[in-house]
Amino acid sequence: MPVTDTIGDFLTRIRNGQQAKHKTVDCPSSKMKVAIASIMKEQGYISDFEKVNDSVQGTLRVKLRYYQGQPVIREIKRISRPGIRKYSSAEELPKVYNGLGIAIVSTSKGVMTDKQARHENVGGEVICTIW
Repeated sequence: MPVTDTIGDFLTRIRNGQQAKHKTVDCPSSKMKVAIASIMKEQGYISDFEKVNDSVQGTLRVKLRYYQGQPVIREIKRISRPGIRKYSSAEELPKVYNGLGIAIVSTSKGVMTDKQARHENVGGEVICTIW
């Protein structure tokens, strides 16, 4: 069955993989998913990721991260969905748990965290929040 929200599927695979205590999660690759995974690695939410070229599209293998047996990601939530897009200016970007979490934003300067977007004074589509 085709998936209409590929980013939502990617986030759900990560969420489900951590609840099941898996070490890695595989999903179809795309440029947006690679950008989101690189931000998650940079912020310390996942251990690593790699793109495996096994088919036309390729597979993104994400290595999940745990601390004392508990998942590092407590909550990962899709904000902007295909049916309801959420756009915010730089001043109105959400602060996740008073800055303890991050929001991933797709801007005209690329995909970045809410803190980077505020620093560069650009708004955009709020993709998801991670805490």
